[in-house]
Amino acid sequence: RQGTCAKLSVPSPSPWKHEQGLPPGAQACVTLANRTGFLCHDRRSCIPASGVCDGIRTCAHGEDEEEGLCRDVPRSLPSFLVAHCGDPASWIYADQKCDGINSCGDCSDELSPVTVCPPCGPGWWHCPSTVFKYCDCIPRSLCRDRVQHCSDWSDEYSCPGP
Repeated sequence: RQGTCAKLSVPSPSPWKHEQGLPPGAQACVTLANRTGFLCHDRRSCIPASGVCDGIRTCAHGEDEEEGLCRDVPRSLPSFLVAHCGDPASWIYADQKCDGINSCGDCSDELSPVTVCPPCGPGWWHCPSTVFKYCDCIPRSLCRDRVQHCSDWSDEYSCPGP
């Protein structure tokens, strides 16, 4: 989903991050969902990081799928689009960090010491080590659904639900 760009909240002369050696337009932005994004050449469209090199031309001029950018993923991607997992051979797109989903497979994209994420937000339930898809927070919509999502079953017995 495409969003309008917002300024990054880091002090710098320019609101957009640009890395040396990359084509003009390989710049970071923040999506409407407050996630890391890729600024299209129109300088208005900010697409989620995971929309780059996904085989779908999301930017109006297709710069999110340019051969130079996508030739050797993840090495050819700007560093602001890539997040590393606990296993150094594994990586995810930066917008998949701290999204509540176990994208790395070992929860390193959601938990310390690899990643520091804010505590569970509204609409989420905190529980010690969850089962499979989630790490330490589950959507409250999964509470009291007669399926164990938390290792201590607190999603079935303690969580008040949505």
